[in-house]
Amino acid sequence: MSHESGEIEQKYGIPTVSLAGSNVVSFGIGPNLTYNTGMPLRYVGVPFPFSGQPRSVLRSYIEGKDTVSGKPMMAAIVDGLTKPLTAEERMSGNPPESTPEPRLLPPDTEDHLQLLFKERCWTDYNPVIIPTEERVAAMLKGTGHKPDEIVKSAAGTFGTRRPFTVEKVATIAVMAGAKPAYLPVILALANEVPYQDSTTSIAEMVVVNGPIRKEIDMNSGLGALGPNNDANSVIGRSMTLIHKIIQGYDEGVTGFASLSNPLRYDNLCFAENEEALPEGWQPFHVQMGHKPTDSVLTIFTGWNFINSTGWVEQHYAPQNLMRDYMSSLSGMGATLLMDPSVAELLNNVQGFTTKEKLAEWLSQNVEKIAQSYWGNAIVSSMLGPLGEQGLEPYASWKKLPGDAVIKPFTNPKGIHAVVVGGKTASVWFATDFMPGRGVSIDAWR
Repeated sequence: MSHESGEIEQKYGIPTVSLAGSNVVSFGIGPNLTYNTGMPLRYVGVPFPFSGQPRSVLRSYIEGKDTVSGKPMMAAIVDGLTKPLTAEERMSGNPPESTPEPRLLPPDTEDHLQLLFKERCWTDYNPVIIPTEERVAAMLKGTGHKPDEIVKSAAGTFGTRRPFTVEKVATIAVMAGAKPAYLPVILALANEVPYQDSTTSIAEMVVVNGPIRKEIDMNSGLGALGPNNDANSVIGRSMTLIHKIIQGYDEGVTGFASLSNPLRYDNLCFAENEEALPEGWQPFHVQMGHKPTDSVLTIFTGWNFINSTGWVEQHYAPQNLMRDYMSSLSGMGATLLMDPSVAELLNNVQGFTTKEKLAEWLSQNVEKIAQSYWGNAIVSSMLGPLGEQGLEPYASWKKLPGDAVIKPFTNPKGIHAVVVGGKTASVWFATDFMPGRGVSIDAWR
C-alpha cells in the first residue's frame, strides 16, 4: 500500500492518505520511510483486527477516531489530502542505501561477541560460530567468485537497497556452521532475498535438486525433514541468518508476524530423493525446465503444513486422502511432500505415471464450499478483487451461496509433488507451499 501511495504521489503529483491497521501503521511512518519510500506519507490507522469483522464494526472504525492523530477518521483523511505539506513532508527521492556495518568488529571475548550479535539481531538466538578473518577466508575457498563481488543490491525488506557481497555471505555461512563445500548453495540462497514476509504465519521451504545433493551429502532419505543431517540443518539455518542480517528483518520494527512460524528455524531445507522417483516421475527441477545435471535450489513459500495422520491403507487410495486434506488449503497452490513408497503406490497401483497426471486429478477432484473458500483472508484479499473486476472463475464464485461446492485448484500446474523420505512408512504432507523460480547453484561454484 505504501509503495503504491508513494508512486502515485511521486509520478503523478496526486496527494494520498494511506490507511493501515494499528498493528503495522508504525512501520509505515517509521522504517518504511527510512528504508523504502524515502518520502513521508500521511497515514491514518484503524483498530486491529479488521478482517473478518461484521460490517457494523467496520463502520464504527470509519465513524470513529484515527488511531494516528486521534481525530475523527474522515476529518483526518480530509486533512491528509488537503493540508499543505510540512517541510519534512516535502522530502522526496529514493532512500539512501543502508549504512553498512564495519567490515571488522573490535576484538572482544566470545561471550561479549555472542551477546552483541543477539543485541543487533544478527542471530537466530542460538549460539553462532564467531566469523574470524581466518574462518571467512577458509570459507571463501568454496567459491570461485571474488570476495568483493556484489551478489545483490535490492536485498532488504520490501526490496530496499541493502547491497551485500560474496564475503558477507561467507561470513554468514561461517556463523551458521557451514563447510566451504556448502557455500555455492548458500550463495544461491542469498541470491533470492528478499524473502517473503507477512503479518501471518508465513514460512519458506528450501528444496535442492541435482548432483550437488550427493556432493555435499544432503539428506533426501530417512529423516530428511528433521534435525538429522549437517548440510540440511546448516543451509536451512543460513537462510534465517540471511533474513536477519542481509534483509534486515527485525520483528516489531521491519516485520510484524503475529505468531511467526517454527518452520523458519531451518526453513524445511532438504534434497529431493531423485533416486527413489518412480519411472516417469521427473525431479522437481527438471519439471521446471532445468537439466537433470543442473544443481538447482528452489524456495517455496506458504502457510500450511498438514501431516498425514498415519500411513496409507489399501481400502482408501492415497490420492483420495490427499484430496481430502487439500480441501483445507486455500486453493492458490499446493505442494505434496511424499515418501517414495507413496509415490510408488500412486504410480504402480493407481496409474499416475507422472507427477503431472496426479496434479491434474487433484485439480479436478479437490472440493470445498464457497463460504470456506472466501473465509480465508489471504484468498479474499488477493483473489476477491479479481472477482470484483469480473475475472472468472472468481466473479461467479463470489455470487454463489455459501454451501455451494467449488473446485478451488483451477490450475493443475499449481499443484506440485516432491519425493523425499526413507521408505519406512507410507506417509506424506499436504502443504500450500508455492515455488519461486529455481536458482542455479552451479553459477556460484
